[in-house]
Amino acid sequence: MGGGVVTLFLCGDVMLGRGVDQILAHPSEPELREDYVKDARSYVELAEAVSGPIPAPVDPAWPWGEALRVLERCAPDARIVNLETAVTRSDAFAPGKAIHYRMHPDNLAALTVARPDVCVLANNHVLDFGRPGLRETLDVLGGAGLRAAGAGHDADEARAPVAVPVGPGRRVLVLALGALSSGIPSDWAATADRPGVAHVRDLSAAAASAVRRVRAARRPGDIVVLSIHWGTNWGYLVPREQRHFAHAVIDGGVDLVHGHSSHHPRPVEVYRDRLILYGCGDFIDDYEGISGYEEYRDDLRLGYVASVDADTGRLAGLRMFPLRARRMRLEHAGEEDRAWLCTTLDRISRGVRVDAAADGTLSLVAGPERS
Repeated sequence: MGGGVVTLFLCGDVMLGRGVDQILAHPSEPELREDYVKDARSYVELAEAVSGPIPAPVDPAWPWGEALRVLERCAPDARIVNLETAVTRSDAFAPGKAIHYRMHPDNLAALTVARPDVCVLANNHVLDFGRPGLRETLDVLGGAGLRAAGAGHDADEARAPVAVPVGPGRRVLVLALGALSSGIPSDWAATADRPGVAHVRDLSAAAASAVRRVRAARRPGDIVVLSIHWGTNWGYLVPREQRHFAHAVIDGGVDLVHGHSSHHPRPVEVYRDRLILYGCGDFIDDYEGISGYEEYRDDLRLGYVASVDADTGRLAGLRMFPLRARRMRLEHAGEEDRAWLCTTLDRISRGVRVDAAADGTLSLVAGPERS
């Protein structure tokens, strides 16, 4: 932290399971129970058919690729990712689910290499291998010194804000929730005597509850981030209830809303000088080579670096780093891809303008309110 500014790195879904797990040094058994794909190695073959051979087994840093240089260059005070996979040896596939993600615990270096300060677990894949799989995930992360938010051994733990020290008298508080609209089954909810996620059915009620927790935990000097897994996979429309929720929690003391679940970036908004990321998009996954929804360019990824005034919580600046997934590795996006992202984000976002900088990043500029 420097100059009275706290810098946060945020990204969307980090999906180190399934095909990504298969190219790492200690892959899980490749069995899948999907309708059409029965072997996780098939996703590796799809990626290779599009982009060329992947030198498996790869180094743990491989999936992150150039994102690690972005992190090194920006040196954020806190790094927050949505970890959308179970980290488990379990083969107890959750019934009734079409897709299951798991990474073998011996591949954990593929996560720790990025040194996340908070792994958000309030999503629709963390219980893909049941509550035993969740318990192992929590134990593996805790054993590596990684903080988890949004899931826990009981409801209090799942809903508790996680504190990241960022300097003398300064903390980043991260509260994480997972909404029904993202496909999280209702019975995954943590209870007083059952592990699970911080599950949300009604966003209006959830906003009031989140504000109460923030006010109970917040100290002077804290920056508060609310991370939420919500909404559908595709499309740019932000439902009215999501916008109302984001505004309500900011009115109640949250400084930044970190939304995820969509497979591509969704609109950015600045409300009362606070940043709202409605959908950060996928960051690491094994979707390369899967056809459909090409108009959304889900091969393009964004890393978000937000600078927040340490005294007021107001947004001081946002840089977005365009990347592209190729051979299950993040590369810098080319000029045309950066221009496409800039034009698209500028068109869909509300009350801000998105500009391309000479260094290849995208940034926010205040603009006229859009309907």
